[in-house]
Amino acid sequence: MEQALFWLYTVNLLFLIVHEMDSAYWKEWELFHLPGGLGGFLLIHLPLFLPALWGIVQVHELTRAGLIISLVVAGAGLFAFSIHTYFIKKGREEFTPWVSRFILFGTFILSIPQAVLTVMLMT
Repeated sequence: MEQALFWLYTVNLLFLIVHEMDSAYWKEWELFHLPGGLGGFLLIHLPLFLPALWGIVQVHELTRAGLIISLVVAGAGLFAFSIHTYFIKKGREEFTPWVSRFILFGTFILSIPQAVLTVMLMT
């Protein structure tokens, strides 16, 4: 179970990072009305991805911090899928190409078992 969580976390984080690359292409800061343009958008990701990357080691070592970060990453995947699906249904054209949808669907599919396994290992 621990190995499965490690790989779910790692691959899901990869999908989220690629999604954020896609987000820069679609100027996501405009979608969410974030200040700072591209520079601000990129800088926001430094404090977001540093703990997520540190979490790979923590999940591998099965620490409490790793399990907490795993839940946060799984939640981020579910949120990314949900919010972008909402915007697409509202008629927004960002994230509608097949590759953008594939990445969002991938993180959704990975986030569910990741969250379930994390909760199981927390108990």
